[in-house]
Amino acid sequence: MTSTESAAPRKFAALRNRHSRPYLFTAGLSMMGDNNEHVITYWVLWQKFHSPALVGFEVISHWLPFLLLSVWFGSLAERFDCRRLINISQGLFMFVSIMWGVLFATHSLQIWMACVLLVLHGMAGSMWGPAEQLMLHDFVERDELPSAVRLNATFRSLGQLFGPAVGSALLLGLGPIWGIWANVAFYLPMQLLMMRIPYTGHTRELVSTGQRVTIIDSIRVLRKVWYNRVLVSMIILSGLTAVTVGNALQVSMPIFAGKLGSGTSGTAYGVLLFANGAGGVLGGFLLEATRAIKPIMKWAVICSVLFGITTLAFATTGSYLLAVIVLVIGGVANMGSMSITQSIVQLEAPAGERGRVFGVYGMFSSGMRTFNGVTLSILGTAIGVPHSVALVAGVLIIGALLAGLYAFSGCRRATPTPA
Repeated sequence: MTSTESAAPRKFAALRNRHSRPYLFTAGLSMMGDNNEHVITYWVLWQKFHSPALVGFEVISHWLPFLLLSVWFGSLAERFDCRRLINISQGLFMFVSIMWGVLFATHSLQIWMACVLLVLHGMAGSMWGPAEQLMLHDFVERDELPSAVRLNATFRSLGQLFGPAVGSALLLGLGPIWGIWANVAFYLPMQLLMMRIPYTGHTRELVSTGQRVTIIDSIRVLRKVWYNRVLVSMIILSGLTAVTVGNALQVSMPIFAGKLGSGTSGTAYGVLLFANGAGGVLGGFLLEATRAIKPIMKWAVICSVLFGITTLAFATTGSYLLAVIVLVIGGVANMGSMSITQSIVQLEAPAGERGRVFGVYGMFSSGMRTFNGVTLSILGTAIGVPHSVALVAGVLIIGALLAGLYAFSGCRRATPTPA
């Protein structure tokens, strides 16, 4: 039995911890700011350019830093104070929001400028990821790590839940210029918390003093942990989800809102995004309250397949009500898949290389969304965005089933036959 199967944390353990609790709330606010920005900028970009190719490139330019830099940022998280890395990442988020507002106000926005800002935004997120995971590992004991990972993912989903509503309110109430400038305030609590919190991400483990890690060293890290079939399977499954559905729902939601909304597509846009976030929050709290679904490979596969099915239903339905329902269910499934894979990686990652292992995980779970953007851009131009989303959802269903069958057959072969 692996450590992931035996861990039995208290319900809502991370919320009982006086150090992790404020982090969870400020992380939720920062994620809300992230989503506020997406709501405002994606809407403005679609209204200004009406380009399916740009919809795909929004994904590419945003997630490419995760693909290229996650392992390097993971090595930085091992070597330096994670609080300072998070400060830098939040400061970069704030800078990007300010620059969006400047470009909107001066009416000088061009496609290449939007791509540069999305890349910078992606760099902030990819720097934040490994440092955050090491901080979570520092906050709580090992048996409470699944709770910390679940609740962190849940509070991030709270940001995704209220982000569309708050972002829409900022967009409609203040307009895109003042709305995006007001968004800067959502990153400030995390900045202030990192200036006073006593943990560095290395309290329980020594800071790595090894050689610097380059981009191609992600292959070496994978080879080193390849013996751990459970860990590698979770990394591959997260990459499969990223490369198929990835961020396609969020960036293409204005198109679906126009297709499904009756009358005011702006309101329909916010409700659809809110439904997807609500499913994530509901799933996170249900998992934590019931602990009915354990952080094991079987449930990760089941949740991934269900996420693909609901995405396929959303992309093909003509009913607005059904679209909202399947988005909620899909949010629950996606939360289950994401929190389970992250929990297993947290528990199975070897000490001393946890930052780099999380860098590899981030390269797959977030960086592979870059190729999802290529797919969405090419297929969206050829057959339309709704049909392309339906196609990649079908690929996710089949791919997750095949990955599950491969992993489980390997586990059965590795299990000795009783005499």
